[in-house]
Amino acid sequence: MPVLASHRKPRTKVRTTTPAVGFTTAALASVTLLSTQSATAAPAEPKPAIEDVQKKVDELYRQAGSATQQYNRAKAASTAQRTKVDTLLSDVAKRTEKINEARRELGAFAAEQYRTGGIAPTATFFLADDPQAYFDQSRLMSRSTERQQKAVDDFRTQQAAASKKRAEAVQSLESLTETQTTLRSSKQKVQNKLTEARSLLAKLTAEEKARLAELERKKEAEAKEKAEKLARRQAAEAKEREERKAAEKKAREEAAKESGGDSGSGSGSGTGTGTSPGSGTGTGTGTGADSSYAAKAEKVLAFARAQIGKPYVWGASGPASYDCSGLTQAAWREAGVTLPRTTWDQVKVGTRVATSDLQPGDLVFFYDDISHVGIYKGDGMMIHAPKPGANVREESIYYMPIYGSVRPA
Repeated sequence: MPVLASHRKPRTKVRTTTPAVGFTTAALASVTLLSTQSATAAPAEPKPAIEDVQKKVDELYRQAGSATQQYNRAKAASTAQRTKVDTLLSDVAKRTEKINEARRELGAFAAEQYRTGGIAPTATFFLADDPQAYFDQSRLMSRSTERQQKAVDDFRTQQAAASKKRAEAVQSLESLTETQTTLRSSKQKVQNKLTEARSLLAKLTAEEKARLAELERKKEAEAKEKAEKLARRQAAEAKEREERKAAEKKAREEAAKESGGDSGSGSGSGTGTGTSPGSGTGTGTGTGADSSYAAKAEKVLAFARAQIGKPYVWGASGPASYDCSGLTQAAWREAGVTLPRTTWDQVKVGTRVATSDLQPGDLVFFYDDISHVGIYKGDGMMIHAPKPGANVREESIYYMPIYGSVRPA
């Protein structure tokens, strides 16, 4: 039977395309992740204005100046403490030698007693060939015992004194260790502040550095203008004082003429004699004091001017470099006046004076923490060692906020 062909159409294979689920999912996840990161990422920190940088750098230099004074104080204390320790140790060594001498003397007495033995006095008396000889020997032994007792007393005295000095030396060494720790800490603090300031300045572009320099020039100009105003005011006040003195002198002379005009030569001479000492004494005392201070101030300023151009170095007191208080200390030393090392101690020396009453040679202190000082030269200007990276120079006293002023002598 023939095979009948199938009348059904052959099934066509249809290829179905399935989406690449793995790839699509990964892509969507990436987009979502990027979107989330963009939304949550912190915005870039804005660059500080150049004015803020200037304030920050100035503040860091001020803090470094304060830390420098801490360093100077610790260094001065360390030097003094080291001297004290050396003196105490030398004293302990001398007293120890005295103890050794006393010990040797006691040893000699002990050896002598060992050789003579410990016979009782009664037995010695009965065994003696001559009773008188016994009494003579007894007196010698009594004197010998007194010497022994004195040697024992001296030994104990020296031993107690040496022990006391040794304890003082130990205590001073402990204080010295503490001071040296403070010294290292202050030094590190200064270095950290200066490093931070330099880091800020290093990040500035050339344009920003130019802008910063312009701000500095503006600040200096404003300070100089204030100094000029002070100079004019002081000049006007000085002129007024001179005119007042001249008027008072003239009035005295006219009064003297009127009182002695009709009294004859004897009366005139008497009036003149009475007036002259009073006037002369009053003027002479004031002038003498002023001229004495002026002479010292002249030496101070001559020294300070000679240091202009030398670099500021924190902790330095000359002769090649200075910090602010190192310069003032060295300058006044030239006038025979010894100032302490730090601004905090220098401000306590002498007489406080108002800014309007400043005279050449006076010390002007700055900032609330009294971390800077300069030498007033007149006309609202000073000579000072400003800060790291700068040299000793003349500058307006209004460049920094004034704390107060003193007249050291």
